[in-house]
Formats: sequence, structure tokens, C-alpha cells
Amino acid sequence: MFTASDLFDLGQTEHGEIFSGCKFAWEVLPKIASYVEAHVRPALHNRCEGRAFIGDKVFIGEGTLVEDGVMIKGPAIIGKNCQIRHNAYIREHVIIGDNCVVGNSTEVKNSMFFNHALAPHFNYVGDSILGHTAHLGAGVVLSNVKSLPGNITVEMDGAPFDTGLRKFGALLGDACEIGCNAVLSPGSIVGRGSVVYPSVLWRGILPHNMIVKNRAARDVVARRARGI
Repeated sequence: MFTASDLFDLGQTEHGEIFSGCKFAWEVLPKIASYVEAHVRPALHNRCEGRAFIGDKVFIGEGTLVEDGVMIKGPAIIGKNCQIRHNAYIREHVIIGDNCVVGNSTEVKNSMFFNHALAPHFNYVGDSILGHTAHLGAGVVLSNVKSLPGNITVEMDGAPFDTGLRKFGALLGDACEIGCNAVLSPGSIVGRGSVVYPSVLWRGILPHNMIVKNRAARDVVARRARGI
């Protein structure tokens, strides 16, 4: 559950070499900045609908659509046939694969999308990795900083393990699904094919092919007519 090959098909990115030397998948997060700076070859092969701001250190592949109001600060590497939708905000040091979606009012920083990863509506993706075909429902937040001081830990062999990172959002394995308005606390790891239901607050390690459900109690009462 902790290595890149556990979570991701490294054939579904042109940037698999970034994981070289990483024992744990989260160790790639502080490497994203230097990797993008070293590998970005600024060029814009996309088409625009409306007006967008695109910084100097940005590569965008062929067939990608950038819609009105988008801001891509860069440095960033964006692949082919993506959709960067209205008012998306792509901050520093982002790698986006082919056929991805960064949607309306979605913010991304220091993160990596494998091919076909989708963050289409009102999402925050900070210091995170989305695996191949991973999908975020509307309003999903991948929180990347603890409220309290100290590094982010993950549970390993029943004990907290210090990742050495102050900022660490989530690692979402291939084909996982995060439901609308779910919030993943810092250091969350979701295995391949797993599902987090809408409105769940999740923290920790979710193994492959599991489902997290929100079982909050609800009251259903009779509706009574009100006097006029």
C-alpha cells in the first residue's frame, strides 16, 4: 500500500522516472518541483475558448482545451487531450497526464495526475497524486496541511510513521472514486479501485477495493401543516 507500484500503473504516465529511488510513494511529493523545473519545455499546443492566463514555464500538449478564465501559473506540464475548464487554477509545479480533466473552480498545486485522472468540479488538490482513472466528485477536498504543528504521519505496522512532510494531501490509487463533498485529511492513502462515499471525512489508509460509507443517523418525521 505504500510503494508507487502498489498504487499506480507507472505505464500510465510519461513521468514514471520521478518515482525512481522512492521507497514510499509520498517521497515523490517534494521531488515534483525540481522534476518539473528540469523537464518543462515551454510550448502551447492547446486551443483556447475565451481568455486564459498561462505562465512562461508551461507545456500543454496537442488536443487540450483551455477554457475562459483559466489561470495556469506554472511551472507545469500538461498532456494531450485534456480539458482545463472555466476558472480552473493550476498553481506551481503540477504534472497532468493525457486525457485528464481539471474542472470549474478546481485548484491544483504541487500534484501529479496520471492519465485519465479527473478533478472536474470545485475540487482542491494539494500535494497529492491521482492515479489512472481516479475520479473526484464535486466539492472533494484533499487537505494537505495539519491543523496542529508537526509532520504528517501514516499508520504503519500499527504505529504512527513520520513521513517527514509538513504538506501531504492524498495518494489516490488507480480507479478509485471519491464521492461528492468528501474531505480527505492530510496523509490519506486510498487503494486501487476503492470508493469513498459522498460527504465522508476520511483519514488514514484504505486498502484496495474497499468502500467507506457514511452511516450518520437521520430522523424522518411527519410534515405538519402550518397555520396561516
